[in-house]
Amino acid sequence: MIPPAARPSLAAKARLRFDHASGGYMLLYPERGLALNPTAASILKLCNGELTVDAIVERLQGEYTDRPAPELRQDVLEFLEEMVRRGLLQVPA
Repeated sequence: MIPPAARPSLAAKARLRFDHASGGYMLLYPERGLALNPTAASILKLCNGELTVDAIVERLQGEYTDRPAPELRQDVLEFLEEMVRRGLLQVPA
């Protein structure tokens, strides 16, 4: 589990880019790409190595006011953990 005070950032091999053809964000990594939905892109844009997980969730709560805070937090944590599992996000110890 990712601690609330962790400061996630994209892995060195990953790049977040806007794709003008599709009008959405892509997470690019060696020889692959992952099309992101707007929510995933919003989360990854905040993963700059400076913001904590708590701060990321807090900022997203302002954007996604229709989601209950505990549900939003759980969704963000699950997404971050999946990105760490894939090696696309790093969380310093």
